[in-house]
Amino acid sequence: MFRFACLGLVIAAVAGCQDDVAQTPSEAGASDQYTIVTTCGMVTDIVRGVAGERAEVIGLLGEGVDPHLYKPTRNDRKQMMAADVIFYCGLMLEGKMEEAFLEVADEQTLVVPVGEAIDKNRLRSPAEFEGHPDPHVWMDVSLWQDCVREVARQLTEYDPESAAVYEDNAARLLAELSQLDTYARETIATIPTEQRVLVTAHDAFGYFAQAYGLEVKSVQGISTISEAGVKHINDLVDFVVERRIRAIFVESSVSKANITAIIEGAAARDWEVRVGGELFSDAMGPGGTYEGTYVGMIDHNVTTIAAALGGEAPADGMQGKLSPE
Repeated sequence: MFRFACLGLVIAAVAGCQDDVAQTPSEAGASDQYTIVTTCGMVTDIVRGVAGERAEVIGLLGEGVDPHLYKPTRNDRKQMMAADVIFYCGLMLEGKMEEAFLEVADEQTLVVPVGEAIDKNRLRSPAEFEGHPDPHVWMDVSLWQDCVREVARQLTEYDPESAAVYEDNAARLLAELSQLDTYARETIATIPTEQRVLVTAHDAFGYFAQAYGLEVKSVQGISTISEAGVKHINDLVDFVVERRIRAIFVESSVSKANITAIIEGAAARDWEVRVGGELFSDAMGPGGTYEGTYVGMIDHNVTTIAAALGGEAPADGMQGKLSPE
């Protein structure tokens, strides 16, 4: 039967369709793979980590793709229609895709917004988002661990005969994320206190700043749909000059134009600020690279930020795997 999991609950539609319900992997045989479709790379990565070889995982959004603005293609819809399970972040991250998830949901598909499994008390709700939570929850590794647990729980319910596989895979992934969380805390703490200011292209780093002890300023709001006004850019120029900020950051999935405007505005006031590096915010690095994994993405961000703001971080990151600049 159709299942749509939201806020950790699976809503079952019982419409007298038991005779033509698709088989679960357990019913079809433990050796049979099933198909999972995911959205952004961060979700894709943890789903692959938990599902292992039990499922084929198809990620719809590649490197450099902005999930706030992405519109599903005809092929995306075809893949969603054929999926057994769909995982996405939720919390309005994939704004233009939400309708498509509802359209393809049928009596055979499990649809799960993993971010909505997080305790509401741990979510940020900035005023500009009109009561909706900030969806960039992967920026706090401890919150993303909750999403790993949700993936494991949902897959175990969907395919109970493979429960041990999901449990073992999730345990390994959670242990790696605990190491990553510790690295982030210890590395950001090496930045001189007065320099722990993160200026970025859009407001994707609120959870990161909250978790690891930084002040954060951004040009655009939580969604890249919002436009930065001239006054706001001028205010950020004032902030950068007054606080003597020496490095600000561009993002791989967001236009660099506004950051360039701040650098030029500061230069006009005789203050030199440079680009401290490119950060991964709404998308990971290239597929097949370390930065193209969730761990590599966060490792890159932490290492880049610390190095640019006067902290201490190994050039090749937590695991010695970062690509040279």
